[in-house]
Amino acid sequence: MSQSGLSGFDSTLQTTHVWLNDVAEEMGWLDKHRAYHALRAVLHALRDHLPMEQVTALGAQLPLLVRGLYYEGWHPAGKPLKERRRDEFAAQIAATYGRELDADPEHIARAVLRVVARHVSAGEIEAIKRTLPREIRALWPSDNSVPREPKAGVV
Repeated sequence: MSQSGLSGFDSTLQTTHVWLNDVAEEMGWLDKHRAYHALRAVLHALRDHLPMEQVTALGAQLPLLVRGLYYEGWHPAGKPLKERRRDEFAAQIAATYGRELDADPEHIARAVLRVVARHVSAGEIEAIKRTLPREIRALWPSDNSVPREPKAGVV
């Protein structure tokens, strides 16, 4: 029997836990709360550097709860941001993280982007990479380093 009585909610909750566990594992953390903050910070930085059509295309592939994190507080005016350097992207992650940052924001970005690349279609990831400045694009994993998981069903 489902916990909430709504299979869609139970499914997205389970899928969100998979994403958070993946981020925690990538970072070597036991604390899912830290993983949540990292996922949120990187998704916000990524979203703010993408053109509107890429923002919505990526959002459509995210699990419901992760999609909520992604769009939380989004104001599309003035987006995408004009910052093109990796250190500026990392600074945005540090600022969004929301508490004393206890890990390198660039390391957090790489870890979360590996998780995103595992769960979002390869075509969408390539479309996103093409729209990002070269320095920020370099934070994504190479095509060979991310094992693809089947899209069907919830793990």
